[in-house]
Parts: sequence; C-alpha cells; structure tokens
Amino acid sequence: MPDGSTLNFPALVLNADFRPLSYYPLSLWAWQDAIKAVWLDRVSVLSEYETEVHSPHHTIRLPSVIALKDYIPAARKPAFTRFNVFLRDNFSCQYCGERHPTQELTFDHVIPRCKGGKTSWENIVTACGCCNLRKGSHLPHVIGMLPRHRPERPSSWQLQENGRAFPPNYLHESWRDYLYWDTELES
Repeated sequence: MPDGSTLNFPALVLNADFRPLSYYPLSLWAWQDAIKAVWLDRVSVLSEYETEVHSPHHTIRLPSVIALKDYIPAARKPAFTRFNVFLRDNFSCQYCGERHPTQELTFDHVIPRCKGGKTSWENIVTACGCCNLRKGSHLPHVIGMLPRHRPERPSSWQLQENGRAFPPNYLHESWRDYLYWDTELES
C-alpha cells in the first residue's frame, strides 16, 4: 500500500493518437485511476515514476504517462461555460486587451440583456471589472467600446490550441515529449 508521498504522482493521459486528451486543463489522472486502467488493460504505459506501489502479490511502478488503447474523439461542440469563454478569449479583457487572473474576469453581454441580448457564445465576451462597469448596459458602438474580437462559438480544436499557451504549474519531465511534440522546433 502506498504512503502519503504517492499522492503527488498524477499520470498524463494521452489519447490513442498520443496527443493529450486535453491541454487546458491538462488531462491528468490520479495514480490510483492510472493503476486501475493498467490492470484492466485499457491503457499502455509509456513512462513511469521511480515510485512503486505494492500489493500482497504485486509490485508496480506508478505510471507517469499513459495512452488510451481506444481512441476517444474530441467533442465537436465545446460546452458553453465561463471557463471556456475565458479560454476562447485567452483570459484577456476583450475591451482593454489586458490579461487578468480568472478571479478578476467577468462576462459581458455585448448586446446587453436589457436590450434583447442573449447569453450565448455569440454575445458573451470576457471583460475585466473596470471595463464591464464602464460599458454597463450601453451598446458597444454607442460608447465606442467594441470587443477586440467578434464573439463566436469556438471549435474544440481552437480551445485546445488556446490552452497550449497556458502550461500548468507542474510538468513532470516525462510529460514534456508528449505535450508539445507537434510544435515547430527552434533551429
């Protein structure tokens, strides 16, 4: 049975094509889920930590990178969530262009709800608190606050690409070869 030190050994999960299931948030499984998937022969182990876990009859090194044996297609239409709107807009205010931490960001209805605007991909943008207050319930063209990008529904691929610009706080060295393998190398 593992001790408390194994709590920090997540496994990077790759699809059957060896690309991460998700870049942002990065597709990670707890070590327990990774071991279970290995035992059930649902994944291939590509890299391991030095740390081992023990049962009465088996010893196994904790997987650090695993690949699914069956390909899971990406969702064609991403969910309309606050996080995905922020990710679409690269965590930056669509009025002033400044990047902010998520706790300083909010939604803005480009066409305000009081003027018939809907809560949809095509009418919501990321805004900082100052710009959102300044715009208020005005139409953007009336007060000269047009969003930098026209709001639209992103594809799953667009969100994945945007997510690659925001690496997680923790990257194990065994993951690096699998995260950015399709980016252009420097000469």
